[in-house]
Parts: sequence; C-alpha cells; structure tokens
Amino acid sequence: MHVLLIGSGGREHALAWAMAASPLLTKLTCAPGNGGIQEFAGCGALDPADHGQIIAFCREKRVDFVVIGPEAPLVAGLADDLGKAGIKHFGPSAAAAKLEGSKGFTKDLCAEFGIPTGPYGRFRDRASAQAYLTKQPVPIVVKADGLAAGKGVVVAMTRPEAEAAVDACFAGAFGSAGAEVVIEAFLDGEEVSFFALCDGKNVLPLATAQDHKRVGDGDTGPNTGGMGAYSPAPVVTPGMHDRIMAEIIRPTVAGMAKRGTPFRGVLFAGLMITQTGPQLIEYNVRFGDPETQVLMLRLKSDLLTALLATADGGLGAFDLRWHDDPALTVVMAAKGYPGTYAKGTEIRGLDAAANIAGVQIFHAGTTRDGDRILANGGRVLNVTARGRTVREAQTRAYQAIDHIDWPEGFCRRDIGWRAIEREGMK
Repeated sequence: MHVLLIGSGGREHALAWAMAASPLLTKLTCAPGNGGIQEFAGCGALDPADHGQIIAFCREKRVDFVVIGPEAPLVAGLADDLGKAGIKHFGPSAAAAKLEGSKGFTKDLCAEFGIPTGPYGRFRDRASAQAYLTKQPVPIVVKADGLAAGKGVVVAMTRPEAEAAVDACFAGAFGSAGAEVVIEAFLDGEEVSFFALCDGKNVLPLATAQDHKRVGDGDTGPNTGGMGAYSPAPVVTPGMHDRIMAEIIRPTVAGMAKRGTPFRGVLFAGLMITQTGPQLIEYNVRFGDPETQVLMLRLKSDLLTALLATADGGLGAFDLRWHDDPALTVVMAAKGYPGTYAKGTEIRGLDAAANIAGVQIFHAGTTRDGDRILANGGRVLNVTARGRTVREAQTRAYQAIDHIDWPEGFCRRDIGWRAIEREGMK
C-alpha cells in the first residue's frame, strides 16, 4: 500500500523508519519530510495546512493511508477532511484533538469524569487571572490554553514570575494560543510519558518513556521540546501501569465517546507520578517527540498494521511485542536553542556515528544539499541506541555523538540519569 506520512521532524523519521519494515508497504511518501527521511522515502512539497492540496495529492498518487504526525494539522481538522474525502487515515478528529488543542478543555474533561489532575482555573482576561494568582501557593504553573509549539508553559517558582507569565500570555507572546490562560497547581513527583492506541472504544497501551525537558545538564535551564528520552520508564511499575489505565486512560476514552467525540489515534498522556498516585499533566493527541524515537527502536511488531487496526476499529483483539532491552535517545540541537540559533551549518560524521552497535540516528531538523546534510532547525538530530541496560544504551549513544562533527551543535551529556541511578541501586 502507498502511505503518506505528514510531518518533517524526528518523530516522523522514526515512524517512517518503522513503517518501512512493513511487508504491507509498497510506497512511502513523507510531506514535507527532511534530509534523513529522504534516504528511504519520497518527500513531497505539500503544505500540511493545505488540506485540499493533500487530498488532491492522495487522489492523484493513489495514496491508500495517511498518517498525520504533528498536532497542528490534527487540531485544524485534517483528519475530518480526509474522512469526508473517503481517504483512510490515522489521527483524531478536530473535536477529539481538542485534548491537546485546549488545555482548559482537557482540565474540564478531567473534572467531569473524575480523572486525577491538579486543581486549576481558566481565564480569558488578565485581571481575573492575576486575582486568582494572589490566592494560590507557589510554585505554580501558567499555561497558554492553545497550541504554542511547546513554549506556552511556565513553571513559576515565585509569584512575580507567575504574574509575568500571565502578562506575557495576554500581551500576545504566544499569539492566539494565549487568548485564554490555564493556571494549575504544581505537581510534585516524577514525570512520565504514557502512550496508548485508541480506536474510539478499545485501548492498547504502548511502551512507557521519560524525557528531559530542560535544556541543560542536571535538568537546568529553560524548558524545551525535549532534549532526550529513554524507554521504559522504571517508575511505571506493573501496579502503576494498571492504575494509569484504570484511573486516567480508560476514563478519558470512555468520556470522549460519551460526549460524542470518540478518540481514534494515539493518546499521549504526560503524567506526574506523585505520592498519592498518577496525575494527568496534559494530553497530546500524537506520538511524542523525542519519545517516539525510543519506542520505535523497541517495537518488534509491525507498526503499520497497528496503525491500520486503530483506524479500522480493530484493536479489541490486537497486541504488540516489544524488545525487553531499553532504548535511549539524545537530542543534538543547534547552539542557541531554545532561543535564537543559526541554520544551514553542515553536519559531518553521520555514517561513522551510525556504525556504532545498536545505534540509529533519526533526523529532526535537517535538509539535504547533494551529499551534504545541513542543520535546518532547533532540535536537529536524535542519536538513539538500544542496549542491555540504560547505561549501555547511553554509552552507545554518546559514542556515536562523539563521531559527529558539528561544531555548531550541542547536547546534554546526562540523558537517562534517573534510570541509571536506579540500575545502580539494584
């Protein structure tokens, strides 16, 4: 079958790499793609925001299945328009994608269906938000309600910092995403990423992961889209896994169905494991980045078959197999990220890096210029490895990074430290 994958990041490279191994696949096109994906898939100059262009491409090129990677096209209703055109697709409707498109929507859903999450308030004007702040303890979390490319969340350690975050939202720092603000209690614990495929009724949990949001070693500096991740998450014991499914994932899927907006796609729950149990921080309605990179390296089963079963409502009798060995990915980013950074710098040594045992390199923000690979974004490479232990996976990933010649790039050198500490205590 001919599959069209929408997106251009490391998540899409990992999904493309996994789908390319499927015996069902005859042709893979990625739009717009990147320098790494071009090695084994055609890349089309399609605009994910132009739904008519995508539908016309699908009809002209006889695309059988569309996999939507990023959140923005989902929130904008690309899945709905594909469905109306009779084109099979993977990804939720716009109504279901509000789980990511509006943080307030998700908090209200939690309140309605008894899903554990932190206390919160929703505000459409600065004065009421600031008045609410005066009655709340710090630290506290201020979020732009809408999509803000991972930049609309401030964990404020002081009241002035929280007030400044509210002011920034209503001053337009995040565009229309900040027209409404959610203020929620700070949750103390260990953060994990939990993924599940959902066909509107049935739920199939995937492997767990933990990522590193802060830009600097020791979890210091500003938040980013993610500087690295590993899977599985040791904090998610079998008992905790059962609680997450029973208290958070299944009630969410049932609640969305009850509202008449069934969720079909991959549900990505950002969770805080607290002393009292799992608490929902937020939902995403697509595969995580960089978590997808470690999930795909551990997945034994045919990804494309699983995505088709999700789209067809066939998860009830479906199962997946996983490698027991953990996987770890390190993000190489352009210097200056998450602030201002340069584009167009050349990256060398990738072939030597990829020859390290157990290593797979996924491109996140690259472009190809003949035989040269050029940086074209903030997060640029995901150097991913599997090993018998997290420490071995980490060692392999950093060995590969040491072969990469890119003076304009940087990475954290401590990805996986929590899991490695746990391994040392066994």
